[in-house]
Amino acid sequence: VQLVESGGGLVQPGGSLRLSCKASGDTDRDYTIAWFRLVPGKEREAVSCIDGSDGRTRYRDSVRGRFTMSSDNAENTVFLQIDNVKPEDTALYICAVDWPISYGSSCLSSYLYDYWGPGTQVTVSS
Repeated sequence: VQLVESGGGLVQPGGSLRLSCKASGDTDRDYTIAWFRLVPGKEREAVSCIDGSDGRTRYRDSVRGRFTMSSDNAENTVFLQIDNVKPEDTALYICAVDWPISYGSSCLSSYLYDYWGPGTQVTVSS
């Protein structure tokens, strides 16, 4: 599975942007997919995921209400809508796939993931 993110850039505080992650390769199967973000000097953290075992979308508490993850299964693409962006949202946003699906663990757990994209940089600044 190959993953390519896009949609990052420079955005002002309070603005919005939508990130995309397109999967290609062996995608004709169920999998769990997540968005992570990475800030230099900090631990990588999952912000949202769509759990392939039950189809539910989960969010990290700190972003719930501002981040919305969605999918276009026909295009093998997932999106991350970020509204009311804040300076602390500045990060490299990376999507990742867990396949085969790991059952019994939260899809926000980074150790589940086997495939990672290179990421797209989001910078929030006025």
